[in-house]
Amino acid sequence: MPAFAQGPDQTVTPLWSQADQRYGSAEMAEAREELLQEGGAQRTWYVLVNQLEAQTGDNADSLYWNGQAWYGGDINKLWFKSEGSASLNGGGVDDAEIQALYSKAISPFWDAQVGVRYDLEPDGLAHGVVALQGIAPYWFEVDASAFLSEKGDLTARLEAEYEFRLTQRFILQPRIEANMSAQDVAERDLGTGLNAIEAGLRLRYEIKREFAPYVGVEWQGKFGRTADAHEAAGGDASEAVLVAGLRTWF
Repeated sequence: MPAFAQGPDQTVTPLWSQADQRYGSAEMAEAREELLQEGGAQRTWYVLVNQLEAQTGDNADSLYWNGQAWYGGDINKLWFKSEGSASLNGGGVDDAEIQALYSKAISPFWDAQVGVRYDLEPDGLAHGVVALQGIAPYWFEVDASAFLSEKGDLTARLEAEYEFRLTQRFILQPRIEANMSAQDVAERDLGTGLNAIEAGLRLRYEIKREFAPYVGVEWQGKFGRTADAHEAAGGDASEAVLVAGLRTWF
């Protein structure tokens, strides 16, 4: 297709701007901007509460949350993430964090992210964050993050989950989270290397796609010096907990 058209007066006009001669340049500029917005340049947003659940174990009951939200276009987004837990036995909030990240699509299925994380509990600590989030082959959802605290401690977290659609309403979701540290962090009872794993299986029922209660079971294990510190405080290095909660998005 030719990129230019020749009018009756022998003038050559780009095809893109031919309508300007009939409708006016200002009106067509507004129409083209609207077309671009509707064709992929628009800004959108999304909020997901992936886990909001009560966890019941042998020693204590707790409330756990894990969620994220983003705003932006196809390539560039602003992400927010939060994760934490609180005691249901009157012990208050055990840990709570929030992240603010700039995210850029580096391939059709992967985003590179950089930003900050702030731990509201237990000690108000700030971190720099570098992360990679996306969908691995066979549709595994992966979120891998490295954190450098203001004290110079380097830690990392890997989260992965998968969804088995048993029916149009019932979805079985295996999920694993692993935490690692490059050094001992005594004030947080963290040992070097792999220090904690949470592996769970949740079955949810989508009353609506955006609203799905679930039940499940999760194994929580701690290793090395992290396990020693946890046991010294009266806890178990590993335990299985029952979970019941809600997954919702909008």
